[in-house]
Amino acid sequence: MTDELVNRGGEVVFYEAPDGRARLDVRLERETVWLSLSQIAELFGRDKSVVSRHVRNVFSSGELERGAVVAKTATTASDGKTYQVEYFNLDAILSVGDRVNSKRGTQFRIWATRTLRDHLLRGFTLNERRLRESVRLTKLVA
Repeated sequence: MTDELVNRGGEVVFYEAPDGRARLDVRLERETVWLSLSQIAELFGRDKSVVSRHVRNVFSSGELERGAVVAKTATTASDGKTYQVEYFNLDAILSVGDRVNSKRGTQFRIWATRTLRDHLLRGFTLNERRLRESVRLTKLVA
């Protein structure tokens, strides 16, 4: 695997936890889900330092190899500077989810599995939030 995400424009789908507390734009690329460390922390309702510690433990225990589950991409921050941000694939996200023992983690695993399966079978993913917004905007313009 290369260290860079191949296509910055990969498909992005919206995930909202059933409790409404976690709302994330999730990147689908190379037949997997990618989230940044900050997104994983938000997803599981844990502090970023806790998630970071679990990620380190996943690699140090040999459960996953960093090179196989991490990709970097350049991201422009609100200060206008460009930073390299690490994104973690579904395997890493689920490993961290098991370690933090989060109900939201289980809900995300179910959603991600269903979304990826649909994407692989159809060749696309229906982004229901964007579809609803598009319909609403069309009605406003009409």
